[in-house]
Amino acid sequence: HLCPGQLSWKAHCCDVIFSLVAGENFDQSPLRRTFKSKVLAHYPQNIEWNPFDQDAVNMLCMPKGLSFRTQADNRDPQLHSFIITREDGSRTYGFVLTFYEEVTSKQICTAMQTLYQMHNAEQYSSVCASSSCSMDSLASSIDEGDATSLAKLQRYNSYDISRDTLYVSKCICLITPLPFMQACKKFLVQLYKAVTSQQPPPLPLESYIHNILYEVPLPPPGRSLKFYGVYEPIICQRPGPNELPLSDYPLREVFELLGLENLVQVFTCVLLEMQILLYSQDYQRLMTVAEGITTLLFPFQWQHVYVPILPASLLHFLDAPVPYLMGLQSKEGTDRSKLELPQEANLCFVDIDNHFIELPEEFPQFPNKLEFIQEISEVLLQFGIPPEGNLHCSDSATKLKNLVLSDLVNDKKNGNIPGNALNMYELLKGNETIARLQALAKRTGVTMEKMTITAPLVEKEKDVKLQCEEVELRDYKLNVQLREVFANRFTQMFADYEAFVIQAAPDLESWLTNREQMQNFDKVKIAVYLFFHLKSIEQRLMKIDHTAIHPHLLDMKIGQGKYEQGFFPKLQSDVLATGPTNNNRWASRSATTQRRKDRLRQHSEHIGLDNDLREKYMQEARSLGKNLRQPKLSDLSPAVIAQTNSKFVEGLLKECRMKTKRMLVEKMGHEAVELGHGEANITGLEENTLIASLCDLLERIWSHGLQVKQGKSALWSHLLQYQEREEKQEHSAESPVAVGPERRKSDTGITLPTLRVSLIQDMRHVQNMSEIKTDVGRARAWIRLSLEKKLLSQHLKQLLSNQPLAKKLYKRYAFLRCEEEREQFLYHLLSLNAVDYFCFTSVFTTIVIPYRSVIIPIKKLSNAITTSNPWICVSGELGDTGVMQIPKNLLEMTFECQNLGKLTTVQIGHDNSGLLAKWLVDCVMVRNEITGHTYKFPCGRWLGKGVDDGSLERILIGELVSSTSDEELGKQCRTPPQQKSPTTARRLSITSLTGKNTKPNAGQIQEGIGEAVNNIVKHFHKPEKERGSLTILLCGENGLVAALEQVFHHGFKSARIFHKNVFIWDFIEKAVAYFETSDQIGDNEEALLLQRSSCKTFCHYVNAINTAPRNIGKDGKFQILVCLGTRDHLLPQWIPLLAECPPITRMYEENALLRDRMTVNSLIRVLQTLQDFNIVLEGSLIKGVDV
Repeated sequence: HLCPGQLSWKAHCCDVIFSLVAGENFDQSPLRRTFKSKVLAHYPQNIEWNPFDQDAVNMLCMPKGLSFRTQADNRDPQLHSFIITREDGSRTYGFVLTFYEEVTSKQICTAMQTLYQMHNAEQYSSVCASSSCSMDSLASSIDEGDATSLAKLQRYNSYDISRDTLYVSKCICLITPLPFMQACKKFLVQLYKAVTSQQPPPLPLESYIHNILYEVPLPPPGRSLKFYGVYEPIICQRPGPNELPLSDYPLREVFELLGLENLVQVFTCVLLEMQILLYSQDYQRLMTVAEGITTLLFPFQWQHVYVPILPASLLHFLDAPVPYLMGLQSKEGTDRSKLELPQEANLCFVDIDNHFIELPEEFPQFPNKLEFIQEISEVLLQFGIPPEGNLHCSDSATKLKNLVLSDLVNDKKNGNIPGNALNMYELLKGNETIARLQALAKRTGVTMEKMTITAPLVEKEKDVKLQCEEVELRDYKLNVQLREVFANRFTQMFADYEAFVIQAAPDLESWLTNREQMQNFDKVKIAVYLFFHLKSIEQRLMKIDHTAIHPHLLDMKIGQGKYEQGFFPKLQSDVLATGPTNNNRWASRSATTQRRKDRLRQHSEHIGLDNDLREKYMQEARSLGKNLRQPKLSDLSPAVIAQTNSKFVEGLLKECRMKTKRMLVEKMGHEAVELGHGEANITGLEENTLIASLCDLLERIWSHGLQVKQGKSALWSHLLQYQEREEKQEHSAESPVAVGPERRKSDTGITLPTLRVSLIQDMRHVQNMSEIKTDVGRARAWIRLSLEKKLLSQHLKQLLSNQPLAKKLYKRYAFLRCEEEREQFLYHLLSLNAVDYFCFTSVFTTIVIPYRSVIIPIKKLSNAITTSNPWICVSGELGDTGVMQIPKNLLEMTFECQNLGKLTTVQIGHDNSGLLAKWLVDCVMVRNEITGHTYKFPCGRWLGKGVDDGSLERILIGELVSSTSDEELGKQCRTPPQQKSPTTARRLSITSLTGKNTKPNAGQIQEGIGEAVNNIVKHFHKPEKERGSLTILLCGENGLVAALEQVFHHGFKSARIFHKNVFIWDFIEKAVAYFETSDQIGDNEEALLLQRSSCKTFCHYVNAINTAPRNIGKDGKFQILVCLGTRDHLLPQWIPLLAECPPITRMYEENALLRDRMTVNSLIRVLQTLQDFNIVLEGSLIKGVDV
């Protein structure tokens, strides 16, 4: 922002005058009211490259306006800072000291008395009219709320011109392009002391102000500078190019004010780009917290609206439908509940004074949060700061009471060099009383502020003087160490940065080309920055690099600006308007700018630029792509407001496009997008964060341009009004409802009834959920449900099609009334239908959901209806329904149960009673009646004794049916082709159903085993939240059970014996019979023991499956055996036993895979790769089997 040689400290005497047209708050006493302020003088008048924004400075120096006090009130000087962010993103800092000056104008004193007489008369009449009703209004204007008489009223609430002295607020302000807070604070404090001290300052005030404006250069990067205030030298130091950027606000205060836990939560909100509103009575606290949090973001920067102190006249800024970080001053005694905020759905509300934060709903946690908090705690405890925070911090920068004492002016020890530190250390070093008190406090569990007594830092090198206060150095050290923890946390996240850097490129080739030119994040460099930073600060503070020219007498008119204690003099503006001709560095500015631009062109040199220049260029680059990130503080004409809103609309649409694109890319995976399919999943946490972010965006869109705010959620409020109108119309006529596919037909004519597509119906589902207590929660649940049903765009289009309602609720400039942008917005949301979300099912896990199931038998080959008593049990990722009896002669039923999550298996069976007990089931269909997700569980097998494998119950594995057109739906419910059904794909022994089968050859079978095992290995190498269903990998169409069945079927003599089928399970039972009767002969004793143990385990498992209280068929038993063998890592021991037992020669051909030693050995090696994984089986697979 500056040419390197010159620091632009613009000093402004905001001796602000008031107009006695009091602002609003007429019910308050005149001394409690605020009045209009004005800038009295500023020096220099203007700077071409840094224009003076009078309105903004006026509002931010005195955000509430001008105030009056009497001698009875507290008139301590207050120090606060502010920031002006221009539309291009560049920043200017202001440092303000507000003090009270006696009012000398009789006219103003008389006016104040008149105001008081009017006010008291009004209050008296209201007290007389009703002694009770006005108490509440009086409570705000007097210190005690129990005033009951006029006498009491006048005692607390009066101004008498003859008795009282009237004081008015004034402020002096320094404006700088860099946040040298400590130096500015010291300069202003010394300036104020010069005005209030009994002796006049050594030189006129103009000399000191001229000195800081024109003769104090900017310290070069990596150097320190000493310049002179009125009484003492002041040090300021600036980080070098390879250090963390300048941050002069003490992070200690931020942690003391918020506490560690709260700070991490607010930090998370900032990273998620939410709306953050800071709330405090103290302006400096607002600024300290805002600057502290944005400092910790390094290497990121907050790119949205940033107004740490929001003046009272600009409260409409809170309507902005964009992420923001703003600070609002709370009025004394104002309750949070009375604060009317335009939008709260996406708001993080930070009440600094009460140590309390309100977070948005569904708030995600910071990654590895506990570990992160532990790291920060260790640093804080080293410096004696309690991690839970300390609201009553004793050395708050805002209280400057000690400045009022005149004797401080002559106190040589009160400056920058701590003169008495060593004596204090010697005095307290061995103090037994303090030690005993601390031990006692520890035993009784009382927490007290940690008292750390440290020897002076210069004890080892007595000849070296530290040029700044010890407290200040401790703050510098703490700042660096805390920033290290945060930056290191980001570095860890960036360790695999290529995984999340998404480059917009039309094809792979151009992406790879751009990647070479892309400036990669240097993971090593950031760690090096941190290491040198602390050392550099200490060195700079020990040894000052530059000393500025001393303040000196100026060529001034004599007699002007005469010193008068307690009054800030009128300064001679002609002296301060321009700098000395021999030292005027403004002239060289244009040349310097040109040099900088030349340097910018050199990409390689860009990394070497100092932090401030780099920041400037980054801001310039940002401002090109972002039309509006910072509304202007001063110009509030209708034209500007209209333009601002059109930019908001543009910005919201752009944000919607980016968010939907990111959701699609993340859901499908980067490679999958390039290849045109989507197999990759993302973590639950990441998906949840993206969807929460979409909910926030929709809330911001719906709150833009609202006529009247109703409730905390603008979207839900709109939906409720739509629902009300539609329901009124329903009574008079049937409302038009978008209808889904008419019906799903199967060969048998049994249908899954149509699920009505209705916006109102989805609202009712959400309204019936007792778990959700707030409107914001209901809106989010409705968005999640619509997204899961792929109806979000359609529902919102239907909602917005009611034009009269939209006109009633929204102003003309609102986003939802801009037709072109609205259509594009709905189109972007429509793109989300390309991927499957389970964002409703996976979040609301405890709600009761209605399900509908239909059993579809194969009529051609069996009875449609069975005389037995059928039952069904549906299982999902979150639980199961338990066994439910199906009403006789009904193939369809509805049932309610707690959310099962994604459905995985269905167990179906019957009790084999009656004449028509045998039942050939094609498939089972189950539908979630809220989300509309339909699952198909193919069977294609008989249920009944003496048919197929004699099974009376089967476990069916589910697959989600994609919602497609009527024709396809009809096809999907017909008899599945044999090779597609997960259960029939491998039933090579079922000749009655399959006829002639095309048997796979040995190579295909071995490939199938390899693929099945590989899929399980891949499953366990994914992060836990990305894993799909293990049940499908074990028992599904290409699962491990199916692959092993192919191995056991190869060369199996399955000819019917007495018209009975022979199954693999028959071979396994014969093997068990052999193991139980014979003694094995081994080569050596150890091998024999191992073999015996394996045989014993195998027999135990098979017998446990046979004796289980379940009517499972032979193929079902084999499935359970494989699942248990995989879980307990026993398959590699069992396969060689079966391959070598005598029954194999009777039941298998010579060329069977199980009789080939090499094949068996390779099969064992493949299965051994599963040994390292902890496999957990779904309960429904092994229910009732006790091993």
